[in-house]
Amino acid sequence: MNKKILLATLIVFQALGLYAQGPVRDRIKTLKVAFITERLSLSQKEAQSFWPIYNKHEGKMEAIRRKERLELKSKIPLVQDLTNQESSSLLTQYLSIQNEKNKAEQAFINNLEGVISPKKILLLLKAEEDFKKRLLQQYRKRQGGG
Repeated sequence: MNKKILLATLIVFQALGLYAQGPVRDRIKTLKVAFITERLSLSQKEAQSFWPIYNKHEGKMEAIRRKERLELKSKIPLVQDLTNQESSSLLTQYLSIQNEKNKAEQAFINNLEGVISPKKILLLLKAEEDFKKRLLQQYRKRQGGG
């Protein structure tokens, strides 16, 4: 078991070393898939059902994040110049997007039930957070070191 964790960790760090090169997004996605597969110990049958659900969810969440960046994040620096009405509208958009994220997460978990165990669903949520933390740590390390 420790060898598997070590292997997954090394894969993540190796990928992060490639961060500044080529199609970074694809490399990170590949590493994330390996990391999650390792953490969940998916059987072949589970993996066949799990990955299509996961990939569809990831696509939906990326679309929501893109919408968030376009509609909200670009306007946040301008907050000082917004009227109360514009601020209220922006806040309504923010709450709507947060609600959309929550609904997508709930649907995702509901879709996973019966495909993998509740314990593996929780392990997935933890694995995703762990992966993000490692990615951020490596990014910060690279920024400080170079």
